[in-house]
Amino acid sequence: MDKLKVAFICVHNSCRSQVAEALGKQLAGDVFESYSAGTETKTQINQDAVRLIKELYGIDMEKTQYSKPLSDIPPVDIVVTMGCNVACPHLPSKHREDWGLDDPTGKSDEAYVALIDEIETKIKELAERIRRRLI
Repeated sequence: MDKLKVAFICVHNSCRSQVAEALGKQLAGDVFESYSAGTETKTQINQDAVRLIKELYGIDMEKTQYSKPLSDIPPVDIVVTMGCNVACPHLPSKHREDWGLDDPTGKSDEAYVALIDEIETKIKELAERIRRRLI
């Protein structure tokens, strides 16, 4: 069976969705393919997120990822919105869910680490639901 494609969607595709893409690739790459995109884009990924993901997981998001619009990702099976409190455009998928995550931009490293931990937990839970064919 082909791996499902999961898109993590946020407004600017610069922090939460980028973290989810990076952790999805590292922690669940055997279960699903991870992509991220935004309804708008930024010139670079959030530097606090880049620094902390590198420190915590050894992943350099700037080498493998960039802020991109929805049109730059392939058709996906699952859409996960990050909780951006905006109307996300319709992106065709078999399953859709919202993770309701607060944006840590401008907050402390502790706020970022708490967000990253929450995303890690949600990535692992998503992978398990896919493994068990609950999605």
